[in-house]
Amino acid sequence: MKKKEIIRAIKFALVSASAGIVEIGVFTVMNEFTGLKYWPCYLTALIASVVWCFTINRRYTFKSTKNVPRAMAMVFAFYLVFTPATTILGNYLAETLHWNEYLVTGINMALNLSLEYLYDTFIVYRGEMDNNDLAAREAKRENRH
Repeated sequence: MKKKEIIRAIKFALVSASAGIVEIGVFTVMNEFTGLKYWPCYLTALIASVVWCFTINRRYTFKSTKNVPRAMAMVFAFYLVFTPATTILGNYLAETLHWNEYLVTGINMALNLSLEYLYDTFIVYRGEMDNNDLAAREAKRENRH
């Protein structure tokens, strides 16, 4: 079981990295081309990455058949806390303390990766992992070997 969870954590990190590419891409376009302050650029980029990450992780990392609206509502609850905290703090660091916007966004992304992995594993998908069609096919292949 330990090996399976290590693989799951690696998958989550890889999916999060791809979501990070989405987030930094959206952030960069908005930051460089719109003239908006830090917080709307960050918030838009965060939303885009969350949708991307949720969709892929539910199917491939957690392999869950959990009710999509219920799982999404639980993830939304996480972001009800995470988003204002990181938006306000990030805006303070970037606009008031004049930290580099990309450094602040990177810190927020690292926090997001670690906190959401724990939240998804122990709250959102707890007891409902590895029960979709992909997990069933993998189990069938393992039983043949």
